[in-house]
Amino acid sequence: MTERVVQAEHTRERILESAADEMYRVGYQAASTASILKRLGISKGALYHHFPSKQALGYAVLDEFLATRHAQHWDEALRSDAPLDAVIAQLESNCAQMCQERMRHGCPINNLAQEMSPLDEGFRERVAAIYRRWQQTLERALERAREFGQMRPQADPAVIAAMIVATTQGAVGMAKNSLDETVFRQALAGLLAYLRSLKRAD
Repeated sequence: MTERVVQAEHTRERILESAADEMYRVGYQAASTASILKRLGISKGALYHHFPSKQALGYAVLDEFLATRHAQHWDEALRSDAPLDAVIAQLESNCAQMCQERMRHGCPINNLAQEMSPLDEGFRERVAAIYRRWQQTLERALERAREFGQMRPQADPAVIAAMIVATTQGAVGMAKNSLDETVFRQALAGLLAYLRSLKRAD
């Protein structure tokens, strides 16, 4: 790989990261390519060399940035030898990381779901794919927990996975709307208590 190719890939990654931050803070429709260019110190031509339109940039943020990071965040639970404990630990971490900025801006994926799904089928499909993969990852992790005898056999992994996704996303949305992180913590506390109740006694 030549230095020129490496530099081009690095520029593309920087654009994606900057665009993701811009969209997170103000939303896709209000996101300004001029602001992204100014922050990065690159020309409009450099941006459009990698992304021919703002829509293409938005799609790439979902496909290559948000989806990848989100998958990495949850795949650890699927690989764990104690999958239910890993899911619980991940949710506990999410609760601990709730801060003023996240409460004010919400979840970047949920934000795009609410803002763009009614307006753009490409956005709707991409967000749906992230949610679907998340739910499937959780379901497989919980199936393994049941197979390993770590979770009650009557528990339904598919139902629980759907509940985790819906509860966490709903809780973030409510916290953002109310500007009160207590809403998020209460919802997560209830979810965690339920998940702990599924653990089989040794």
